[in-house]
Parts: sequence; C-alpha cells; structure tokens
Amino acid sequence: MYVDPRWLLLLSVSLEVWAVPIDRKVSPDTQQPPEDNVDTGLYYDRYLREVIEVLETDPHFREKLQTANTEDIKNGRLSKELDLVGHHVRTRLDELKRQEVSRLRMLLKAKLDSANTQSLQMDHASLLKQFEHLDPHNQNTFESKDLELLISTATKDLENYDAERHEEFKRYEMLKEHERREYLKGLDQEKREKEERRMEELKEKHRQHPRINAPGSVAQLREVWQETDGLDPQEFNPKTFFKLHDTNGDGVLDEQELEALFTKELEKMYDPKNEEDDMVEMGEERLRMREHVMKNVDVNQDRLVSMDEFLRSTEKKELNSVKEWETLDDTKPVYTEAELQRFEAELRDKEEELGRRAAALHQEQDLLKERGKALEAQRREYQQAVLEMSQRQKDPQAPELPPPTGPNGELQFHQDMQKLEDQGAKAPVVEQEVESQKNLPAEPPQNLPLHT
Repeated sequence: MYVDPRWLLLLSVSLEVWAVPIDRKVSPDTQQPPEDNVDTGLYYDRYLREVIEVLETDPHFREKLQTANTEDIKNGRLSKELDLVGHHVRTRLDELKRQEVSRLRMLLKAKLDSANTQSLQMDHASLLKQFEHLDPHNQNTFESKDLELLISTATKDLENYDAERHEEFKRYEMLKEHERREYLKGLDQEKREKEERRMEELKEKHRQHPRINAPGSVAQLREVWQETDGLDPQEFNPKTFFKLHDTNGDGVLDEQELEALFTKELEKMYDPKNEEDDMVEMGEERLRMREHVMKNVDVNQDRLVSMDEFLRSTEKKELNSVKEWETLDDTKPVYTEAELQRFEAELRDKEEELGRRAAALHQEQDLLKERGKALEAQRREYQQAVLEMSQRQKDPQAPELPPPTGPNGELQFHQDMQKLEDQGAKAPVVEQEVESQKNLPAEPPQNLPLHT
C-alpha cells in the first residue's frame, strides 16, 4: 500500500530501512512509488495502517486529504470529515475497531495472567483507558473521536520514537562494555593483555576509513550525485538532485528518502563482513545524520523536506562550513561510568531473580519426578496384586500375598478379596448337601418285575 506523504505524521518511516538504489536507466517521472511495508515500531502499527488504507478508499476523504495541510491533520479538523464517508467505509472501520479492542483485551488478560492477577474480576473497560489511540467508552463503532485520538497519539509517539531509539542504543553499548569487562575478568593476566591489545587493534582498524562528509552539505550531495547517480560533479544541480531522490514523486523528501542519501558515507565506515564494524552502531550513525539534516533543513518541522527548504539548505553557510562529520568514534561515549554502574547493578538484580526462579523450577521438577516414581511403583504393585488374586482364585492353596502399599492400596486390595470371597461363599453349602444325601435310605428301584 502506498501512503500519501501527508500521513507521515502517522506513519513515520522506520529508521532501519535500507534505501533502494535508483535505477539510472529510468527517469524520475516514470519511476513507480516503492511499496510501503515498513513497520513504524508502534504497538498499534497494524491498526493504524489498516485504518489509513480503508480511509483512502473513500473518494471524498481522499480529496480532503490531498488538500489538507499538516496543521489540519494535527489539530483534528480532518477527523470531522469522517462523518461524510461512505457506509461501507464506516462498516469496515467499525470492524477494525472491534478487532483492535479484542486484541487489546487479549493482551491485558495475558498480562494479568502472567502477574497472577484475578483477571476475570477486573473491569476490562477501565483497563482499556490506558490505550490512548482509541475511545474505550465506545468499543463497537469507529467515530471521528477515534480518528482524532489515533492521529494525536501516533504524532506524539512518533515524536518520541527517536529519543527511545537513542536510549535503546545506549543500553546496547553499556551491555557490550559490560560483557567485554566480564570476559576479560575470566582470563589470566597474559591472556587478558593479549585480548586487550587485539580489541584495541580492531578499534583502530575501524577508525581507518576515508573522510566522512557532513550530511546535507554540498560536498556530501555532490558525492552522491557522482558516485550513486553517475553524473558529472561539475554539473551538479540541486533542483535536479531533489527530483532524482524524490523517489515516489510526491514533491517532498521524507525521512526514508533522506536516509538513502547517507548510504554512501556509511559504507565508508561500516562493512558487515568486517569484525571491527558494528552494524548496530551504523544504524545509530544513520539516525544522527538524519537528525542533523532535519534540524538544519526542515524549517516548519513537519518531518518533510520540501523543494524550497532543500534549495535554501544548499546555500546555508552552517551546513557547508563543516567539512567533515564527527562520527560516533570521535564523540564522547553515549553513557557515563555512573550510568554503566547502575546498568550493571540492574543486570545483577535480574540475574539473581532469574537464579531464584530457576532454583524454584528445578525444585518443583525434582518433586514432580519423585511423585511420578511413587505413582509408577504403586501402579506396578497394584498390577502384581491383581495378578496374584487372579491366580489365587484359580488355585486356593496359593500363598497369600501382602496387600499393596500406597494411597488406597490396602483398601482396594480388601475390596478385591471380598469379591473373591463372595464368589466362593457357596462352596461349603454345596458340600453339606452332598454329605446329607449320603445318609438317606435308598429308594427301591421303580418298574422292576416281581418274582414269586
């Protein structure tokens, strides 16, 4: 699905997307817009995309979207147009909202169950209020308030997205340093010194890269013009450059199209085949470059670079005065030693908690094994007792075995023996009747001929 650039406030392009190189054999006017399948990173990303896709099927709403500006989308005026969309569009939006509410309920239940909470006694309607991208009071129909909430929440979340990514990178770097120190602690002095030298050599090898042009500077743009576009650097034209890299032809450079311009510079520093190059750091470097350009070029802060903003940026002295980019290697560490110590303490607490849980699980596992063994032993004893009782029924002279042990074992044994005794209780009566018949006088034979 191709999304109109005005929805960029809702669908900020993921910062880890790799740009698709431009086909120089195809003119900018004939290039097709790339398929937009990038995840925004929001937990309601799918719901957001499906709502936009349905809304764009309505001709009236699509027309209003094309004439709306950034402020119209942010202040909620565009949401009022929802009342004029077709019935089939509203029906589909209602269905999407019910599906989203159902999904959130399942997430809440899973969260409560994992916390051993009596989730069945909780009010799901009140719990849904913690989700700001929809109206929890109306869980069945999609109204203009839902669209307004979806836009405002997505705008706020996407504005904080870069800060969250920086924080994730800081934790990644602290974890890497923690693991490095722990690894060195486990070595003897000779091996530790050898490993420290090897690590320092890798760092120095990574620093040996060509000069990095400041992102957004004319020098950096000229390099893309020559190396990526294959054009004569002496004929550099900012307006033509803009059209070449506006890959979807919407008249603006979005964040994805801007980051594509930095690929050439990043390839100077990072190669996935090299041990010394960390590709997570490359993602952070790309983010820093894009923020630098946006800060100096995006005048109205709509997260888009227009043709006019781009042309003016090529004339700015502050962009062209910096000849070389200060990379992550040249800057201070993204964390302090105090932050690293707090992070390590947090790791220790988590490891101890996991250790306690693992010990409890092992103990429970051992208990279950013992119970299983006891049950298996009882089952074998019971089977043996039944077999002996069957043999005793056939042979009354067989020696009597002790009843099986374990829960209900003796009771079951006596019950089975009682059944056998009941079945053989009539045997003495039959024997008495036979003995009594022996003592009776014999009757004369009948129908015999008499002789005189």
